[in-house]
Amino acid sequence: MPLTVIVDYDSGNLHSAEKAFQRMAAETDAGEVRVTTRPEDVARADRIVLPGDGAFPACRRALGDRGGLFEAIAEGVAQGKPFLGICVGMQMLASEGLEYEPTPGFDWIGGSVGRITPSDPTLKVPHMGWNDLVIDRAHPVLDGIATGDHAYFVHSYHFRVADPAHLLAHVDYGGPVTAIVGRDTIIGTQFHPEKSQATGLRLIANFLRWAP
Repeated sequence: MPLTVIVDYDSGNLHSAEKAFQRMAAETDAGEVRVTTRPEDVARADRIVLPGDGAFPACRRALGDRGGLFEAIAEGVAQGKPFLGICVGMQMLASEGLEYEPTPGFDWIGGSVGRITPSDPTLKVPHMGWNDLVIDRAHPVLDGIATGDHAYFVHSYHFRVADPAHLLAHVDYGGPVTAIVGRDTIIGTQFHPEKSQATGLRLIANFLRWAP
């Protein structure tokens, strides 16, 4: 039976993510979904999901402090297993995060994570709530998701990709704000798919079916 793991490294409450992935796994016959802190579970998983809530440096340190956990994730990605990063889990794909202090990321997708700076001073940071996606590039995980579909965001920093080919979707918040990045078997969403109703559930189902 295929196994999808949601990595738990004390990055926040994973209950809603677990329920959303389990629901869509049942609907798509995608096997088991398991929340885990164990590197051995990650090592034998077919798909890896890395969530993240809070500050980039704290999440990066917390993941590194879990003995062998990041190494198991990195080995799975090197083997070509589908990987989905969510929120700070997506931001850590970057070369560097600039929240509070420069912090090295995974450097799996070139670029840096900096503070959102809306051109309209009435727009508040953090960027919080629903926003309309603008699809920049087709991708199997975005099948059935179109420009204008809504997703739910809660963040103050966003990913500035070095290569525009890695930007799959953005939103407008006083200027373009990165929403989805991807390359090879790696994809990341700044928004929370588990909180994004129909759009998010569609993305989760597509990820669970994705066979790159």
